Amino acid sequence: MFQASNLLVLPFWVLMIFAPRWGATRRIITSPAIIVPIALLYSVLVVPNLLSILPQLANPTLPIIQTLLSSDAGATTAWIHFLAFDLWAGRWVYLDAQERGIPVWLVSICLGGVFMAGPFGLLVYLVIRWGMQRIQR
Repeated sequence: MFQASNLLVLPFWVLMIFAPRWGATRRIITSPAIIVPIALLYSVLVVPNLLSILPQLANPTLPIIQTLLSSDAGATTAWIHFLAFDLWAGRWVYLDAQERGIPVWLVSICLGGVFMAGPFGLLVYLVIRWGMQRIQR
């Protein structure tokens, strides 16, 4: 399931990074439904265990998180969580950058960063976005 989960998001990343100007890319990425497959997979893993993990997550400690992530199921569930939110952040970057006219090559670098290191790539994009706003004034 770990490897298969990557396949649920990879096509969207390929479109955003390598075919950002293709008309189909914009139509596909504009739809919030792109998150549905990975969100459903995450839900299938989390919902059956929700009652047992909710008390632990209500007051998390490092040892609790380490225990949850130490199993294959826990690590896979966390990975799918990362995939889902990184895709959502990448979608926002893609759409926001197009709206603002940020050069595609800069956006592709940022999207690669979001794909590989979520929050860092998002931060890089926000800095570029801020810089572009200052230049355009």
